[in-house]
Amino acid sequence: MFLVSWAEMAQSKPISLLPSFRRSMLNPRHPGCIDASLDDLYVPISTLPPLKENNQPSDDHLISRIYYVTAAQLDELQCLASRGGSKRTKLESFSAFLWKMVAISAAGDSAKTSKMGIVVDGRTRLSEGCTDKESQMGTYFGNVLSIPFGSEKVKALIEKPLSWVAEEVHDFIKNAVTKVHFLGLIDWVEAHRPEPAVAKIYASGSNEGPAFVVSSGQRFPVSKVNFGWGPPTFGSYHFPWGGSAGYVMPMPSPMKNGDWVVYVHLPVRQVEFIETEAADLFKPLTFDYLDLV
Repeated sequence: MFLVSWAEMAQSKPISLLPSFRRSMLNPRHPGCIDASLDDLYVPISTLPPLKENNQPSDDHLISRIYYVTAAQLDELQCLASRGGSKRTKLESFSAFLWKMVAISAAGDSAKTSKMGIVVDGRTRLSEGCTDKESQMGTYFGNVLSIPFGSEKVKALIEKPLSWVAEEVHDFIKNAVTKVHFLGLIDWVEAHRPEPAVAKIYASGSNEGPAFVVSSGQRFPVSKVNFGWGPPTFGSYHFPWGGSAGYVMPMPSPMKNGDWVVYVHLPVRQVEFIETEAADLFKPLTFDYLDLV
């Protein structure tokens, strides 16, 4: 919203979506109702151990890469992930495959536990079909997100078929894509005020094994961020949170043919493994690919 408005102002255009700063739209309930599962997803910052000073990156530090995945390969992944009888979304299928690849890269530590989180947007969930509330939430300036995550033994993720992993992904997401979950999260934040909190997978997710978060960028309006010299062909974004968990963001390809562009921020060992073992799926984003637009 900020980037699009900035671009419109740069061209002396009226702002197409006026932001709302009405924090009352996210007021807690009285009395609050907090599900115990939220304590497994979020943690007050004061409960975390102090950060260790380390100016030297390790051999397995986080690095960034950008790939593209073709529409045909996404369809194939979805087909494989849906063999259990229930059709899985492309995001569930892709995330399940990546979780499996990350686990295989840690095969030497098969007794460890791997975690994967998926960012869920709460705007539509809190609106729950109410047109007026949906319109208000659509202009709300601020994040309305939750980050549920799954936790499985590396050994199980390696040995089980993709359809089983996709089912695990679906199961940990389904409880977070509801109005009840987000109302409870608002109450949880209120109960811990004024202390800030953080998603547990960001803070300590990789303590027991490899961990990463997938955040869909499918709705990021890249083409609207035009500062006057033409719409961008491609854009990606990432902010370092200082934790050890990885971050992956799939976005629609500028080709507009169903391909995905995938931003990856993962440890060196995982990236090298993916580039070796899944090179047919994760193809490096090059100028030649973008030049076809």
